[in-house]
Amino acid sequence: MRTCSRSVLHILIVNESSSVQTSKRDVEGETVCPSSDSETFPSVFLSYSLFFASLSNEPCNMASSAATSLAPSSSAAVPATANKKNPEPKTPLEIIMYSKDQAFRGGIAGASAQVVNVLAFMWLRTTMNYQYRYGGTTFGSIKKLYGEGGVRRFYCGLLPALMQSPLSRFGDTAANVGVLAALDANPRTQDLPIGIKTALASCGAAGWRFFLMPIDAWKTTKQVEGGGGLKVLINKVRTHGVSKLYHGSLAAMGATWVGHYPWFFTHNYLSETVPQFEFAYGKHVRYALIGFASSVVSDTCSNSIRVVKTTKQTSVVPLTYLQTLREVLSKDGFTGLFFRGLGTRILTNGLQGMVFSVGWKAIQDQLNKKN
Repeated sequence: MRTCSRSVLHILIVNESSSVQTSKRDVEGETVCPSSDSETFPSVFLSYSLFFASLSNEPCNMASSAATSLAPSSSAAVPATANKKNPEPKTPLEIIMYSKDQAFRGGIAGASAQVVNVLAFMWLRTTMNYQYRYGGTTFGSIKKLYGEGGVRRFYCGLLPALMQSPLSRFGDTAANVGVLAALDANPRTQDLPIGIKTALASCGAAGWRFFLMPIDAWKTTKQVEGGGGLKVLINKVRTHGVSKLYHGSLAAMGATWVGHYPWFFTHNYLSETVPQFEFAYGKHVRYALIGFASSVVSDTCSNSIRVVKTTKQTSVVPLTYLQTLREVLSKDGFTGLFFRGLGTRILTNGLQGMVFSVGWKAIQDQLNKKN
């Protein structure tokens, strides 16, 4: 199965390379997204699906999940039925192996659910990033983007989005599930407040985003600049060095932590306190409502940092964080800094949070049953 995973990943990398080579032939000034993204999409999507499917079938040593909830209480950390077959981990090595298995299954479930999100809501995220860079209203930005290339303009950057977004969610969910599992399995830390546990998990998620910055730069630049986005990014790297692929990384890590912590804190808290809905599909409705509430809280907290990150990342001329902040404030003031694109983000992430929460939990439940 590991051989299958490596083979499928190789297919994905080959598709990425061919896309970059095709994109380099963009015509100067062209705003329509190059055809490479749409032409390679079927094979990339198939490769991604097979890759995550093969990963999800890897053997795991743990026979059961700590709990279907993200934030299990210490008393429910391991189901009673599971304890009969697999005692709670005691030694540091057992705790590490237990946390690894939990993180892996949670990460695979999160990444798989996020693929659906990318395909369904890419057009809204392109609108949001365009607003972050240039300001304007939601409908005004949609009108401008549509005028630049029709529906295809909203899907510029689809290929890197299919790579970056699931990997981001893999890190987010793996960090959250893994850290919580490790803390709940250790008698010294299992009674820590859920806020402290989530804060520690958020640090892991923020660090993971740093390694994804080159893909994020590729995706965001194409969303903001359209078909010529890849050329803009390549010229920026040629002029200022490879380090410019990591422009905005500190803001991205900060935004991830500021966004990740309230999202998962809200999600973990509501998962513990909101009662189960006793009606048909009540479990999925409950997950959807919890996901939407988590996204609203997260977006409101982190929006200003994301405005700075996107502006710095997509600027043709390298800017310091202070220069970036001054540019945003000079154009739209503090209103632009804190609320630019926020309405679009709440709508986008609210819908994505609902879909992701339902899909993630459903997939994770199935993986837990298999193991």
